[in-house]
Amino acid sequence: MAETQVSAPNMVPFEERMPRPPLVENNRSMAWITDVIAGIPEAKTPLWWYITIAITGSIGAFGVFCIFYLLFTGVGVWGNNIPVGWAFGITNFVFWIGIGHAGTLISAILHLCRQKWRTAINRSSEAMTLFAVMCAAIFPGIHVGRVWMAWFLAPVPVPNWIWPNFRSPLMWDVFAVSTYFTVSVLFWFLGLVPDLGTMRDRAKSKVGKVAYTILALGWRGGNRQWRHWEMAYLVLAGISTPLVLSVHSTVSFDFATSILPAWHTTIFPPYFVAGAIFGGFAMVLTLLIPARSIYKLHDVITWNHIDVMCKIILLTGSMVGYAYVMEFFVAYYGANPYERFAFLNRYFGPMWWGGWCMFTCNVVVPQLFWVRAFRRNLITVYFVAMCVNAGMWFERFSIFVIALHRDFLPSSWGMYYPTWVDIWTFVGTIGIFVTLFLLFIRFLPMIAMSEVRTVLPEADPHYHPPQPISATGSEGITGAHA
Repeated sequence: MAETQVSAPNMVPFEERMPRPPLVENNRSMAWITDVIAGIPEAKTPLWWYITIAITGSIGAFGVFCIFYLLFTGVGVWGNNIPVGWAFGITNFVFWIGIGHAGTLISAILHLCRQKWRTAINRSSEAMTLFAVMCAAIFPGIHVGRVWMAWFLAPVPVPNWIWPNFRSPLMWDVFAVSTYFTVSVLFWFLGLVPDLGTMRDRAKSKVGKVAYTILALGWRGGNRQWRHWEMAYLVLAGISTPLVLSVHSTVSFDFATSILPAWHTTIFPPYFVAGAIFGGFAMVLTLLIPARSIYKLHDVITWNHIDVMCKIILLTGSMVGYAYVMEFFVAYYGANPYERFAFLNRYFGPMWWGGWCMFTCNVVVPQLFWVRAFRRNLITVYFVAMCVNAGMWFERFSIFVIALHRDFLPSSWGMYYPTWVDIWTFVGTIGIFVTLFLLFIRFLPMIAMSEVRTVLPEADPHYHPPQPISATGSEGITGAHA
């Protein structure tokens, strides 16, 4: 009787195990990676780029006009009133700050966790972070009304030597956002240095050669430079990681430390952080899916990258949905009539459309990503990403405007109606954001070449390329022992 041999799971041959999907498809080489990515800024500027930047630049210029119109006329051109003192200005500020969270998360936290799939998308998401924070910084300055008094936001003494109130969450915002922007700039530029050295060596025009030479900081790619670069990159990743959690938590303190119903809740810090990552990843997909198609980067930004980002959107969207439900439960369980009314008013009051747009776009629509077929369909992925972008804006609108327009006393209730200046100032920041991103992908490598090369098989020191099969059917010594 023959003995039945049962092998343990770990005894299954390596070749028969389920292989991981490659991070760069079609066996592309290091030279191909360099030629394709560096070829984007080196190539002749396409016509679509001129048309698109003309449109977005015009929208951004009109947004700047609205800002100057506000400065010369006064905040009366906005729809802000009593009791809605915080409206589009702070709504847009928190929206843009949230957009900037995915870049640092992809670059810093995933780098510390050794997640190699981040290498194809981290450069663009870092640039997105910087541009979003720039757009966000516009609104606190113009929201103060007298913009020449905006320096009161800084921790400096006034002429009477009276310091600003350091116990105010608004002051914490200044420290958190400025620190976040500074570290993000350093992290983004440090990651660019090796690629700037590549661009310098490939530059053909004198202007490009000089510009890349200055920006490359003398990079030569030696072993000592790589060791110092990796150490500095790791240190900045460690510094950036707590900033991802602290910045939007600090922004949430602007509201959570008040006594206003729908604001006075301890769930705001984790709720804001999850929402920021949720909206940030949606914006990454919004920008990278068109760029992937236009520049034929399907082998670098693969379906595996899109699938993972969709799963993160599903996870963080579920966390945001849990926060929405818990807000209702806490309002009911706490038996505070003002708190209970605030959340009922969000979904059943005169601005019910804002609350339901928020819930539908942020909770219902992302559930499509439970189905793998939807995560592998570009139209569905882009539709969900755009819904999330809209839903996160409506979330901030619901938190600020809907919570303010009906407070404790019915005699002080009032409606809020945005003016054309409100609307076009926000639309103008979208134009500024897209214009800056178009300039970025035109003059700088949008994908980290130096980091993508490290995930290729030939980056392994023990890698041996497969040998062609000879006419006799043998692979040769190298191929047989590879």
